[in-house]
Amino acid sequence: MKHNAEIKRGYAGCREVKITDAALGIAFPMTVIYPAGTPEHADRLGPYALELARDAEPSEGPFPLVIVSHGTGGSPLVYRTLARHLARSGFIVGLPEHPYNNRNDNSWEGTVRNLAHRPEHARMAVDWFFANEPFAGTVKPNAVSFIGHSMGGYTALAAAGGVPTSFPHESPDGKSQLIEVAPDPRIRSLVLLAPASVWFRAEGALRAVNIPILMLNAEKDPYTPPLHAQIILEGVADRNKIRFRTVENAGHFSFLSPFPESMKAPSFLPSQDPPGFDRDRFHQTLQEEILDFLIAANEP
Repeated sequence: MKHNAEIKRGYAGCREVKITDAALGIAFPMTVIYPAGTPEHADRLGPYALELARDAEPSEGPFPLVIVSHGTGGSPLVYRTLARHLARSGFIVGLPEHPYNNRNDNSWEGTVRNLAHRPEHARMAVDWFFANEPFAGTVKPNAVSFIGHSMGGYTALAAAGGVPTSFPHESPDGKSQLIEVAPDPRIRSLVLLAPASVWFRAEGALRAVNIPILMLNAEKDPYTPPLHAQIILEGVADRNKIRFRTVENAGHFSFLSPFPESMKAPSFLPSQDPPGFDRDRFHQTLQEEILDFLIAANEP
């Protein structure tokens, strides 16, 4: 494996694109952050300041692809610093906004429709790169990784071959049902951050997931307690393919990029960590840990 100290760091380009779901008659946004040869400048992603090379031409590839799936009612932009770090290190990163399960419109939360469409839209995000310039010739075939936080962890597992079952309250008829998801064979590895996994408790639900996984959970997490990680550890085809650890004193939202001081408030839970936890310092380590894992997972 090529150690991080030996990686030639470059610049990160950024583009905003739209993905069309013809069946639903909608289009949803995706932010693309990718290796570029053009120097970065002060820019903004939504409310966040970040140095990027806006609309720069991608560097000559091919590069492995990473899709980041955000949490329920969340935003893809809260993983911006990780995405830029990966792009500077030779990965193309897609940050799709999940329709009807994001901070602007969360009307599908807790529904069968959300369970079915989340992994489907993640797959559409992968498809987009292979069908659209200037990335069609820049993405490395069969070298796709998913990073999923919270409900994004569910999405990643379902896209990689997991077979989820809904809870009764998620269906209009009040009955549990099997969620049909077409697995994506292009996915070679997963990074699961405080993953939500309770839809995979049925016998054999995760048996088809047989790829390297980096899984981190948080010691002080009331949303995805240890049960969620245990379901994955006990359910996948080969537990030895999982690199797992619990982040000491971390909370559920500690995996989000640090927020600017102006946005930090006790009333804004995503900006909060358990007392004594240093999110800025943690993210320096987290970025390198994820990068090391993805480099190893994409070796021939």
